[in-house]
Amino acid sequence: MADWLIWLIIAGVLTAAEAASMTFVLIMFAGGALAASITGALGGGVLLQCIVAVVATIALLGGVRPVARRHLAPGPGTTTGPEALVGQQAIVLSEVTARDGRVRLNGGEWSARSYDEKQVLPAGAVVRVMAISGATAVVLHEGPYFETRS
Repeated sequence: MADWLIWLIIAGVLTAAEAASMTFVLIMFAGGALAASITGALGGGVLLQCIVAVVATIALLGGVRPVARRHLAPGPGTTTGPEALVGQQAIVLSEVTARDGRVRLNGGEWSARSYDEKQVLPAGAVVRVMAISGATAVVLHEGPYFETRS
């Protein structure tokens, strides 16, 4: 079997393994193996192929991996998921009570309940999301209180 083909197979196996690990290490070794495969296909000897593989891998690990990790990792203090909705404003679509209601939040329609159990929020009111409980937004009107029920 040709040297370049062996390097190409190694690159493929390392790429597949990277898909499972997502550490950005194995893909850099795959890049080194791919560089060695190209060297072999162009007629380079086995020693040159190994040198190219090592140099390319080190260059990728030192130059590309830090940049890739920086771009794909969330920064410090980045809030994701439902927690990112806390503090945002919402519009009441149907009356919100301590038990149920509907609001428009972040472009979607959410079930909602009032943060203050006595507060009843009419349709059209602008509210602030205090918490997300499951698939329900817990909201509070920040202005004067609306109708309250005992």
